[in-house]
Amino acid sequence: MENKKMKKATQSTEGKKRVTKTDIQQFLLRGRAFIALIIVLVVFAVLTPQFLTTSNIVIMSKHVAINALLAIGMTFVILTGGIDLSVGSIVGMIAMIAGGLINEGINLPRLGIIVYPHTWMVIVISLALGTLMGAINGFIIARFNVAPFIATLGMLYVARGIAGLRNDGYTFPNLVGRPEYGNTGFGILGSGELLGINYSIWLMVLFAIVAYIITTRSPFGRHVYAIGGNENAAKLSGVRVGSVKIIVYSISGFCSALVGLIWASQLLASHPMSGDAAEMTAIAAVVLGGTSLAGGQGGVGGTLIGAFVIGILGDGLVMMGVSSFWQKVIKGAVIVFTVILDQVQARMQERIALQKQEELK
Repeated sequence: MENKKMKKATQSTEGKKRVTKTDIQQFLLRGRAFIALIIVLVVFAVLTPQFLTTSNIVIMSKHVAINALLAIGMTFVILTGGIDLSVGSIVGMIAMIAGGLINEGINLPRLGIIVYPHTWMVIVISLALGTLMGAINGFIIARFNVAPFIATLGMLYVARGIAGLRNDGYTFPNLVGRPEYGNTGFGILGSGELLGINYSIWLMVLFAIVAYIITTRSPFGRHVYAIGGNENAAKLSGVRVGSVKIIVYSISGFCSALVGLIWASQLLASHPMSGDAAEMTAIAAVVLGGTSLAGGQGGVGGTLIGAFVIGILGDGLVMMGVSSFWQKVIKGAVIVFTVILDQVQARMQERIALQKQEELK
């Protein structure tokens, strides 16, 4: 009897030790974005003395804001277990549409006039079109049960094609507008400041706060997580899965449109290839931030840190004079590594769940 008790005590002690190790591993995996952020900051601060100067921090923050806005929209999509490969192309399409509205206006041949929308109307039209593109993605996925990868891959080509057709592949330069048409001031969106901080950074903070509240404090947020966790169970519990999917892809399209506007505003020019491969950066930021590609786990806070890691990594490599080709190699390796970590975390959670089931038995 005593031997049996000793064995049970030993087994329980060993079990506790195993759980402790697993907890540490889980903690490191969940905090991987923050750990990576500290590492890249320290490495580039040591290798590049100008890295942490005020001017460079401002520039990096602008770049991070663009990545973060795209990644916030992508977070909603991935939380449902989906993916949106069209965000980069929508960025380019919206940049070209906004550039065309400012430089060429809206031609109405039947009336024999050209209407030049006010700058605010250009922004509203652009955001509405980006949201519509996202909604189409969501509708195709929800209504026809098309795989998100295929649906958004198709939209990637459609949006990039529209961007090229808008001006036969040429850039819309000098987007300053004309006072007599009332469409000046577009550059303020990208270069304007409030309290000494660029508007794009304020928008990043605002969107992050709103997205965090939506995902953690609203019924819609709970539905998003429920769909990503188990779509069939969500349907049985009364969640309108189709409507939620359309909304999350619309959010992604809206964020993409906003980034397209900021991009064109900062450059005061729009190019049909704007946002090329931006979807990969957004996905990497989301997954690095701890959101599972399978859906149902993660959040906006981690995504924001992930966006900082990706943005700082890119700017740091540029400051070090690393070849653009090597930058692509490194960024690609980061994306693969983050996906591997996501799979490791998923398997670990499955193992923990099995252990708990065995303990209950």
